[in-house]
Parts: sequence; C-alpha cells; structure tokens
Amino acid sequence: MIEIAMPAELVAQAVPAEPFPNGIARYAIGGLLVGLGAVVIYLGTGIAAGASTFLESTLSYVSDRSRFQQYRASRDWRVVFTLGIVLGAAVYAAVWQGGAWTTNVQPWRLLVGGVFVGIGTRIGKGCTSGHGVCGVGSASKTSIVGVITFLTVAIVTAQLVQAIGMSP
Repeated sequence: MIEIAMPAELVAQAVPAEPFPNGIARYAIGGLLVGLGAVVIYLGTGIAAGASTFLESTLSYVSDRSRFQQYRASRDWRVVFTLGIVLGAAVYAAVWQGGAWTTNVQPWRLLVGGVFVGIGTRIGKGCTSGHGVCGVGSASKTSIVGVITFLTVAIVTAQLVQAIGMSP
C-alpha cells in the first residue's frame, strides 16, 4: 500500500473553517430543484434522468447507426434536459452572481478533463447525475457503488493535485 504524506499546512488548507461559509439555503434549494426535476422527468417519461446519453441521443439526429438510433424516442427531451442544465447555470450566474461564470482553469485542462469525464461516463455506464441523483434515490446497488467510486477518485485526485502544488 502506498502512503502519501501530506504536510500539516496542506491538510489545514484543505479543510474549510466552516462547511457552509455562505449558508446552507442555496444548497438545499438547489438540491430540491434537482430532485424535483428528476421526479418530473421520471413521471413524464418513465426514464431516470441523466446527462451522459446526451451526445449519443444528439448524434441520433445525424447518424443511422443503431447505437445512436436507440435514443430516437427520447432524444428530444434529452436535448431539452441538457440545455436546461446549461441555461439554468447561465441564468443563475447572470441573476445572482452579476455576470457570466468564469474560470481561471486553462482551456486545454478543461478539454482534457471533459474527455476523461466522457470516457468515465461510458465505462461507468452513466454519469453522476444519473447514478447520484436517480440511482441512489432508487436504492440501486450499482449506482451506490458507482457514486462511492466517483467520490473516492475525486477526493484522492483533488488531494494529490493539491499536494503536488498544481494550480489551474
């Protein structure tokens, strides 16, 4: 087993002084809205909401391959669902943050990270929204294991990146 020693000051920086410095209301309201959205989609379609099939369902508009055509019946709401995620974030940023969301992360890192996320969703048979919200909510053992895996890898990766001093 490999152990990574972290200096005490890095550990102190990694743990916030208080878990919700801006209050808990925004997280509670956001969680309620995400849950409500998942319920509405499930009641309306009988399909658990998840964003990982967006690309394949979108490709069904231009490709005749059976891999993509399996999404024909649900592709329209999947596109609307995904656009709602993006537009919802944009509206939030514009209304409550006073402008567009920006980042200091270099574009190439966003691209590489996006590729890794895309590969991970294919290997994991779904994304964090599908497994984390709908799968865990329906007590799917596969989704619970998936979410534990996602979180463990994310936490370890973040700690490693911080330990080596990498920044955006």
